[in-house]
Amino acid sequence: MTVTTAKPAVRPACPHFSSGPTAKYPGFSLQNLVTAALGRSHRSGDAKKKLKAAIDRTKLILGIPEDYRVAIVPASDTGAVEMCMWSMLGVKPVDVFAWESFGQDWVTDAVKQLKLANCNTYTADYGQLPDFAKARDDADIIFTWNGTTSGVRVKDVDWIKPNPDRVVICDATSAAFSQDIAWEKLDVVTYSWQKCLGGEAAHGMLILSPNAVKRLESYTPDRPLPKLFRMTKGGKIDEELFQGATINTPSMLCVEDYLQALDWVERLGGWKKLKARSDDSLSILTEWEKKSDWIEFLCKDTSVRSNTGVTFLIKDARVAGLDEAGQRDFIKKMMKRLETENACFDAAGYAKAPPGLRIWVGGSVEPSDVKKLLPWLDWAFQEEAAKL
Repeated sequence: MTVTTAKPAVRPACPHFSSGPTAKYPGFSLQNLVTAALGRSHRSGDAKKKLKAAIDRTKLILGIPEDYRVAIVPASDTGAVEMCMWSMLGVKPVDVFAWESFGQDWVTDAVKQLKLANCNTYTADYGQLPDFAKARDDADIIFTWNGTTSGVRVKDVDWIKPNPDRVVICDATSAAFSQDIAWEKLDVVTYSWQKCLGGEAAHGMLILSPNAVKRLESYTPDRPLPKLFRMTKGGKIDEELFQGATINTPSMLCVEDYLQALDWVERLGGWKKLKARSDDSLSILTEWEKKSDWIEFLCKDTSVRSNTGVTFLIKDARVAGLDEAGQRDFIKKMMKRLETENACFDAAGYAKAPPGLRIWVGGSVEPSDVKKLLPWLDWAFQEEAAKL
């Protein structure tokens, strides 16, 4: 494809393509938050009603099974995953699957911090998936549903064999509200408000199956548990946690923002509408990539390519021939040019991933803005490549 050198005339209405915090939902306004329970104790009746509403509406909108519990916990998705790792793991063998940076964090936690016995780790390069067939039927499992930094997601979880004696922990932070989650196969599911709903950071959502609760009530790990990780009292699950009594003080402003985002999801018609928006945006990017002579997907397998954080490599020989530092510098200059034009913010690839682009197209991003973005990417690339 021959790329025009003319600067595009039309900019995305919202040029925010960051992978977290992501673009606010269309129609967001600070005025929407005037109903927040500001200046109130999070233990007050009004505040607890809002926290409980956030829990109940999450469960309803996502179609989470009735017997699963939902809580709001500290430290975003990371806190939600780690409080379960520290509280639940050690009684059974453990298999950890990782193919991007955050999955590697769980590998580090399991191997170097918790130092779990009989722990197998299975990894793959960015853009690929590990061999899930190696999962042991009797082992606890940890995996990421969607690789936020690699642009790769699991195709299905048929490889997880039912076993009530183990727990399956799934980091779904960039999949919730945009991909089909097989709840019945998972015992712990986590995500953060700052991903697919364009919410604010620092709060995590923790979803537990009855099997996960059984593990918490039947197993006491021989390691210290910080207050932020404790989910039981007197050997029983702390039911108040799942009624809106958070472990530490939440931001009621952020809670209100989450509730307003859930309002928007309901107005659209549910989470499947968000998935459709993400799928539309991925289709737009796919058609662009097919015609491009300078960009290619990092994930080559269309069946496992993410529809939220979409990653690319630059294949043009002038850039591909540079060393890694040179490629990253080129992308930095591209992004600076786009930011100056107010056409695109924060679309550079993750620092530990191969040099490239990462374009977030979760449900809060308008597909029409993705379409408007592409001529700007072509223009910025050609402008910088001409200098090489």
